[in-house]
Amino acid sequence: MTAYKSVSWIAAFSWMAVIFYLSHQPGSASSDLSSGVVATLLNLIDQVAPNLELDVESFHTFVRKNAHFIAYFLLSLLSLNAWRSSGFSGLRQLVLGFGMCVLFAVTDEIHQLFIDGRSGEARDVLIDSIGAALGVAVYAMADKLWSLRKKRTAESQ
Repeated sequence: MTAYKSVSWIAAFSWMAVIFYLSHQPGSASSDLSSGVVATLLNLIDQVAPNLELDVESFHTFVRKNAHFIAYFLLSLLSLNAWRSSGFSGLRQLVLGFGMCVLFAVTDEIHQLFIDGRSGEARDVLIDSIGAALGVAVYAMADKLWSLRKKRTAESQ
């Protein structure tokens, strides 16, 4: 196994471990963490737009759901890179990367059913999957642009 391949898979699985760690926290600890993030964001928003009035509860929900989206967006990029380092490319790479993210999202929500104060929600799997799908789309577009750039460079030489 090459060093790049090892690092790619370690990065993907490490990010999965971070997601697992965060979802393994009891509901109270998870709420405290997200409340701290929300308070920091609200302070920043207040400095930039002091007259903006936000519904704190709605903003808290927005932040929590976007955390799901961003976490799985990043996981998709890491998993796609890991699959590529293992010799997969094209549609097969995209399907494997996306499938890995969706499967992990489902198992993570099931896992939360056994954590005090937490629940497994299909809505969260959907949000995770949308984040992963956007990551796949961004990765595929970047890959296409990179290939076109390499082709133009080769043709000009």
